[in-house]
Amino acid sequence: MESKVLDRVEAPTTMSSSILGLTDEAELWARRDSHPHAREELVNRYLAFAKSVAVRYRSQAESLDDLVQVASLGLVNAVNRFDPERGVPFIAFASPTITGELKRHFRDRTSAMRLPRSLYDRIGQIDIVVSDLTSQFNRDPSVAEIAAAMDCPEDDIVEAFEAGHNRHPVSLDQGSGSADEDTGSPAEWLGREDSRFENTERQLMLNSAMQDLSGEERMVVRLRFRDELTQSEIAEKIGHSQMHVSRMLRRILDRMGDRLPAAA
Repeated sequence: MESKVLDRVEAPTTMSSSILGLTDEAELWARRDSHPHAREELVNRYLAFAKSVAVRYRSQAESLDDLVQVASLGLVNAVNRFDPERGVPFIAFASPTITGELKRHFRDRTSAMRLPRSLYDRIGQIDIVVSDLTSQFNRDPSVAEIAAAMDCPEDDIVEAFEAGHNRHPVSLDQGSGSADEDTGSPAEWLGREDSRFENTERQLMLNSAMQDLSGEERMVVRLRFRDELTQSEIAEKIGHSQMHVSRMLRRILDRMGDRLPAAA
């Protein structure tokens, strides 16, 4: 009894799909939004194409079944967004959409850095817009065109591009990848000894030693040891005698000398 009921329920769906399978594709696109079986038939017709795109991204890290599912999702999105009136073949429109879905899949699975959720969502939106504009213009869209399509500042687009690129840090052992350039790995030219490292340490010690100096005393130290003015020139600038500047410098150096050993 239950089997007969199920047969009666499923029969119209099977019959409808069979009829739509023989329908002209232009009629399927015309009925896509009004008839669910038309949309299903369109997806079924291009599943083999989606799988062929997924095969190109096959790797040891991901199973082919997972990639086919991701490509199929991209195909469904392409079917939903495709506008037949533009005169662009569906394959040309769907290819960048499916490819973008696969690239996002690998990006999300292999990302080495976590981004704020708002920035992550913006990157995903940009990927979709870029895919649509690429199909529309038959070229890569500019930052201005992407910003106009998303109704947001160009700086937001640039930030998203930079964030997406920097989510995958390059290994220090990885070369440039160019066979024509023998630049070596970044480890060979990064991490050189900083000649100013010792100066930085001394600067920190001096800053600590100068914490208790007054504003006028700090200015005298800067004029004497940074600007290399004479005591007479300093006296003229601060309105004191040269002898007063000499005694001030002696007191300052004595106080700083007492603090330097503790700072070290």
